[in-house]
Amino acid sequence: MKELFSCKQAMDACSLTRTFAIAHLYKEEKAMDMHIHDCYEIYYSISGGKQFLIDQKFYTIEPGDIFVINQYESHKLTQVDSMIHERIVLSIHPEYTKKLSTKDTNLDACFSDHPENFSHKISLNKEQQNKFLYLISKITKAEGYGRDVMEQSSFMELMLLLNSAVFASHDSLPKAGYVYNKQVDDILAYINQNIASPISISGLAAQFYLSESYICRIFKSSTGTTIQKYITARRISIAKTLLSDGLSVMEAYEKSGFTDYSNFFKAFTKAVGISPKKYAQYSILI
Repeated sequence: MKELFSCKQAMDACSLTRTFAIAHLYKEEKAMDMHIHDCYEIYYSISGGKQFLIDQKFYTIEPGDIFVINQYESHKLTQVDSMIHERIVLSIHPEYTKKLSTKDTNLDACFSDHPENFSHKISLNKEQQNKFLYLISKITKAEGYGRDVMEQSSFMELMLLLNSAVFASHDSLPKAGYVYNKQVDDILAYINQNIASPISISGLAAQFYLSESYICRIFKSSTGTTIQKYITARRISIAKTLLSDGLSVMEAYEKSGFTDYSNFFKAFTKAVGISPKKYAQYSILI
């Protein structure tokens, strides 16, 4: 797998391949305002420095710290200074870890199965740091026959390492098993195919001949979030893409599926940290 050199490259590659991508950052990038994105993020600090704000929680960053962030959690780096901050950032498509999971081993747990008082920050010991960097090297240096198998197996081993570290810090093990649910897969496909149209839980229940309580329960169990939160997050992500492509705020509002501008403005600003207009202005600058 080719090693990338910007977060945007990694996110774009992740969305395109629906697997994962790795960026090794040596130089400073323009600090983004509070934001969310469609992929999971693993942030590994090599040099330390700065501070993370993730869903209203502040974390200091030391060498060897890892942060796990899912696609619904707003986050930004704070305490920006002139120092060079070396770090490795993995962008992971949510479907990928779910598909690699088994009934006994949930590789998705560190992103979707948060215990009470969950900490996004994990401080790896030296042995764990060395193993993490070794696995990253195996993935980015794999070539020739069997390259894809080497990348996937090393990625799975890396996720085992991270899940063990995350849940050891909370004195609990990840729950056994992500169980693939064809109904939820069909519901997700329907939502994404109709995201620009009005979607309600009652409408989804009728579409799939399920009760409202049952459809909410299986969706939350399989995805780790509610139907409404998923729909809102997807629409905000679409609006961000449209604004980045140069569309006006009103065009982004209309095309992303929101039916009330006030709700769009409030939801976007809360999730991203800045208003749609300011986000559009920021996107033009980068």
